[in-house]
Amino acid sequence: MTDDIAVARRVLSAEAEALAALSKGLDQDFVAAVDTCFGAEGRIICAGVGKSGHVARKIAATLASTGSPAQFVHPNEASHGDLGMITRRDVVLLLSKSGGNAELSDVIHYTRRFSIPLIGMTAKPDAALAKASDIVLRLPDVPEACAVTRAPTTSTTLMMALGDALAVALLERRGFKEDDFSTFHPGGKLGAMLKTVGDIMRTNGEKPMVPVGSSFDEAIDVLSEKGMGCVGIVDSDARLVGILTNGDIRKLVRRGERYERIDDAMNRTPITVQPDTLAHSAVSLMSERSLTQLFVVDGDGKFAGVVHMHDMLRAGVI
Repeated sequence: MTDDIAVARRVLSAEAEALAALSKGLDQDFVAAVDTCFGAEGRIICAGVGKSGHVARKIAATLASTGSPAQFVHPNEASHGDLGMITRRDVVLLLSKSGGNAELSDVIHYTRRFSIPLIGMTAKPDAALAKASDIVLRLPDVPEACAVTRAPTTSTTLMMALGDALAVALLERRGFKEDDFSTFHPGGKLGAMLKTVGDIMRTNGEKPMVPVGSSFDEAIDVLSEKGMGCVGIVDSDARLVGILTNGDIRKLVRRGERYERIDDAMNRTPITVQPDTLAHSAVSLMSERSLTQLFVVDGDGKFAGVVHMHDMLRAGVI
């Protein structure tokens, strides 16, 4: 009986060694590829056939989601009209271990005809793809992990990893930030984690708010009505000057203190965040400071909204 774990370890070791060789062999051609992609006025067109095509599609998706406009084009479809998707403003990244697939020829000839930068990713420096390319991202010519059938395994792992390296290098070159990333990932758990406080906070009529000078009882009424366990106190310019929470009220009761005006009871140094604060950062702050709710102010200190831990829960942030 085959030792499945031994097989898995053999495959992983082979691919790990290939990745180490790929890393060691990186040279100025990789820098040139980053420069070319960074300077593209259009998109990075990723193409390949077979398993290389699947990897090219994934690389295009990774590039697009990290700030580098990209699109996958299938070479076979390109030969039947999809070449029109490739413009002179684009850069073409063409993947093929052998570099000699006949299906690639029309794409290669098209890029040469219209002087479209061509980056070839291949293990064969003497193949047609490498000879035609402006830049060659050379893969180590190592055996596939599946020695019996030579099915694409190690080679596609190398392509995937090199595509990731290109995407991350471009991301860092562009100064792409976490909040930029959130723009392209609005859905799912990742999207929720990348929402801002401004996306989740309660605003307008939902805000628990009273003006400076209000009676303590008026503030308690608003606190109870809004159901957020807090109330913000604002001045005539709508700036947040203090807050009162259920926790503050419990402390007053324990101390036997009673006030007529909210100004005398409010907390004048509340913890606040701005609307562009990432939701997961706000949750971390709330957890660290044992806060149930967090007040949100704009750059001028004006009361923008309130976010409750329950709001974070409903938004999928926690």
